[in-house]
Amino acid sequence: MKKILWGLAVSALIMFALPWLAVTFVKGDGGMAVCFLLFFAVNPVHSVIMGVFAGKDTGTLWSLPVFSAAFFLAGVWVFFDMGETAFILYGAVYLVLGTAAMLISALLRKKMQP
Repeated sequence: MKKILWGLAVSALIMFALPWLAVTFVKGDGGMAVCFLLFFAVNPVHSVIMGVFAGKDTGTLWSLPVFSAAFFLAGVWVFFDMGETAFILYGAVYLVLGTAAMLISALLRKKMQP
């Protein structure tokens, strides 16, 4: 239970706080650069890390990649544009990245155990 709460807290922080910081403090073209950095670097890396973390105990932590993608959608819809369908594609990609990382991590973990 503690691991799930930790993962949810980290996902909420990254997927909610970083878009809020981008919208609030970075204006103009710098805001666009920060959004590109979030969408193409920070969020995918976070999704993969959450997937690897979930792969350690898939029975309990399988929902972390799903919540991470859901938090992304909620965060961008709140701070950028509610209902923008392009963000659904990003969320789906983050979900696929997190799930693939979870499955690969679980397979490697199972293979390494004697």
